[in-house]
Amino acid sequence: MRLSSAGTALIFLLIQGASRACTVKKAGGGTGRFANATLVRLSEFLSAGYKKGVRPVKDWRTSTIVAIDLMVYSILNVDEKNQVLTTYVWYRQSWTDEFLVWNPEDFDEVKQVSIPTANVWVPDILINEFVDVGKSPDIPYVYVTHDGLVRNYKPIQVVTACTLNIYNFPFDVQKCSLTFQSWLHTIDDINITLMRTPEELKEDKSVFMNQGEWELLHILSNYKIFSVDNDDYYAEMKFHVVIRRRPLFYTVNLLLPSIFLMVMDIVGFYLPPDSGERVSFKITLLLGYSVFLIIVSDTLPATAIGTPLIGVYFVVCMALLVISLTETVLIVRLVHKQDLQTPVPHWVKYLVLERAPVLFCIHKKHRLCSRLSSQASDLDYKDNNYGTAQCTHHHTCEIGRRLSQHDREAGLIRMGLPPVPSRDPTPPVMDNILQEVTAIRHFLEKRDRAREVAKEWLQVGYVLDVLLFRVYLVAMVAYSITLGTLWSVWQVA
Repeated sequence: MRLSSAGTALIFLLIQGASRACTVKKAGGGTGRFANATLVRLSEFLSAGYKKGVRPVKDWRTSTIVAIDLMVYSILNVDEKNQVLTTYVWYRQSWTDEFLVWNPEDFDEVKQVSIPTANVWVPDILINEFVDVGKSPDIPYVYVTHDGLVRNYKPIQVVTACTLNIYNFPFDVQKCSLTFQSWLHTIDDINITLMRTPEELKEDKSVFMNQGEWELLHILSNYKIFSVDNDDYYAEMKFHVVIRRRPLFYTVNLLLPSIFLMVMDIVGFYLPPDSGERVSFKITLLLGYSVFLIIVSDTLPATAIGTPLIGVYFVVCMALLVISLTETVLIVRLVHKQDLQTPVPHWVKYLVLERAPVLFCIHKKHRLCSRLSSQASDLDYKDNNYGTAQCTHHHTCEIGRRLSQHDREAGLIRMGLPPVPSRDPTPPVMDNILQEVTAIRHFLEKRDRAREVAKEWLQVGYVLDVLLFRVYLVAMVAYSITLGTLWSVWQVA
């Protein structure tokens, strides 16, 4: 059967049109604005027949290896009360998708392309410690290379549960874990590995913002395979984020003011024990420390697990201030001079005034005795105005006789009569004067005895005050050395 020339020409035109159509489709994948668009053509090539709900392996026995990496960008919040850590991390994961492979020569040497995350298979790797959804930005794309490597990089605000130990606050070091694992797939389907070596991951602080309260020490990694029912085994990668609190703020605002108040409490012991100024001074310090504790109560972390050591330190300091005030009140009461105060017992004199100064190298309180003697001399001077201080009965009688004789002789001379010797040496008036002088003498002797008793109690109070001050000072030094040693050891560790 022979075709006519017109039929032959028509067949030639049809073949030529079909050839041009194939050439246009190969070059641009379409017509109009998508003509010659290599990325559009590559996207259509990759999405043709792709099933994102199927694990991307040709042999189902092959496990998909997911490499992950973690970089801590910032420590946003550490909630000690609720045991929650909020961090901002840069999370990276990559895997091989055997269905997203192409030849770069067929697509203008394009070796990688970004495609929507919703269009590809993504492993269900989650963080086990998640307790809240953070404000993480949505990254809708992943990078795919020509050999099927899919890279999913995204920043995440991680709100995780963490067991926080605040016993060493503010010199505490916290270790929180971020555990990445597939929620459903076993190790036969999805296995996890690291993008970098554990040493590189541990020392990497390149993106961390270190101007806040917390300092990033290092990130440790640990790979483990576990089973829940001894049947299916799962792979997990655990990152231990080790952070340390910077204690400068709390040292300046909490520890130093407390130390200053305790030093002033020690200085207050140098006030004389027989004055009331020490009691008012100690009470002022105690009230100031109470106000200080009220102010810092909101700063200390509150947990139901335990009390930080600094809280115990504040309580002990408060107790020391109370003990110091109690000691001051007892000493002031002991040395307070009263007329009806009982004499010092002999055993107290022996133990406190004789044995204690020798054993504890306590010097005599000469200043207190001299002060007391000066007070006594002042009183004696006032009493001497009456002409009755420090005299015996014999001297008093002689004074009375001389005064009465002198008065009689002076009266006779003024009247122009010769003096007459007195026949009655002790008239009734002089007897009354003698009784009054005797009563004054007994009063002065009684007051001198009370003064001697008060002086002895003052010496006892001085020795006890020095002794208790030394005990208090030793307790303070031992307490300070213990706390300093513990905090130094914990800080180094």
